[in-house]
Amino acid sequence: MAKPVSMTVSHDLSKEEALTRIKGGFDRYAGDIGMGIALNSRWEADTCHFDAKALGQNVTGEIEVREDDVRIEVRLPMLLAGMADKILGKLQKDTSLLLEKK
Repeated sequence: MAKPVSMTVSHDLSKEEALTRIKGGFDRYAGDIGMGIALNSRWEADTCHFDAKALGQNVTGEIEVREDDVRIEVRLPMLLAGMADKILGKLQKDTSLLLEKK
């Protein structure tokens, strides 16, 4: 059974700018993963639905870009649930960097 974990990252950008940055960052990240990890995604309006498969484990989730924040939910298989804090920390850092005002 998968364990859902979620977080939000605030931003001071327009929703359109935040969406552009998140889409671009997700596309770059997906292209850089490698290591036998298969990542699939599809965007529906302001929400990206994704799934990743590696080492026989499935991870699914959504990234929703909203007016003032980005909400990320990831469903981790029990084998990876113990790493939830580490995974969320990495997502928090990477997402915050994408959304920094420049």
